[in-house]
Amino acid sequence: MTTPEEHVRELITQQAADWFVANRGGLSASEQADFTAWIQASPVNVEEYLAVSVIARDLREACAEIPAGVSEGPEVPLAPMRPPAPVRARPAWGMRAAAALALTVLAAAGLYFLRPARVPAPVVAAAWTAEYATGHGRLRRVDLPDGSVVTLNTDSHLRARFTGQERSLTLTAGEADFRVVHEKARDFRVAAGALTVRAVGTEFTVRAAPSATTVLVLEGRVGVTPRDKDGAEVGVGAGEAVTATDDRWPPTVQLADPERSSAWLRHQIAFEHQPLEQVADEFNRYSAKPILIVTPALRRLEISGVFATDDPAAFIAFLRSLDGVHVEETATQIKVSQAASRAP
Repeated sequence: MTTPEEHVRELITQQAADWFVANRGGLSASEQADFTAWIQASPVNVEEYLAVSVIARDLREACAEIPAGVSEGPEVPLAPMRPPAPVRARPAWGMRAAAALALTVLAAAGLYFLRPARVPAPVVAAAWTAEYATGHGRLRRVDLPDGSVVTLNTDSHLRARFTGQERSLTLTAGEADFRVVHEKARDFRVAAGALTVRAVGTEFTVRAAPSATTVLVLEGRVGVTPRDKDGAEVGVGAGEAVTATDDRWPPTVQLADPERSSAWLRHQIAFEHQPLEQVADEFNRYSAKPILIVTPALRRLEISGVFATDDPAAFIAFLRSLDGVHVEETATQIKVSQAASRAP
């Protein structure tokens, strides 16, 4: 049976093969930034990348691609904060298949002595740390060393620290989706606002707003505890959510609409009979031009729909289609007011 460590190592080897193939075809500036972040995440990533290139008889060129200052030693530099960019490189299926086949054949033949001699290293460095952030209106995917994946929403900031005993993350601002790889020996914990989330092999989102923190579970189950005080753990299952504040525990577990609540992962916002003021606040999380509701009565106007976060023109057109609503777009904002009544 494959151990969790072996499974993670296999994932890293596949990532190394993907990056090797992508480098052969050339990387864009954003892809080069992601490659740099991946290679800096752990010495194991460096090892596996060099091992793939040895098998491909391309070690000299592979070493030239690794950013300056990165080595196979135990010291792991802090991953820099960068704008969001796709983590996976462009596919090159023929070369990727050849690289994967070469790895399989060599393993079956017992020829892994071709890999550089090294002292066995743990899958995760003894004290791996990193920070990630997104700009306004941007999303970013982050591949963690254990195989877990985080997607950061707009205006978000995440700190991560992995050791041999724990996987600890802190969402200091914004919103994030976590797809967690189960490890029996190490819990996966996310601290945000008033609470801490403990997860095993699950997917959930956390939103850290100034007044409250919300946890929504998409798959599996998580345990939620207060962050800075004693309190019983609250279990939250798939399709459920909790919202916690500093002054109240335990929070109430409520049924949620996962499709609507996680629409931001698809670059969308979705509403059903919700006031325009709330819709505008959500839209303002992504738009370069904020919406200003000039007429107070319009704040309570209920609307429904699914809108693209990266298509403000379509949302403005929707607002203009509403009866009694006037929209004025300036260079810096979008003003929504009551339309003047027409004379009979």
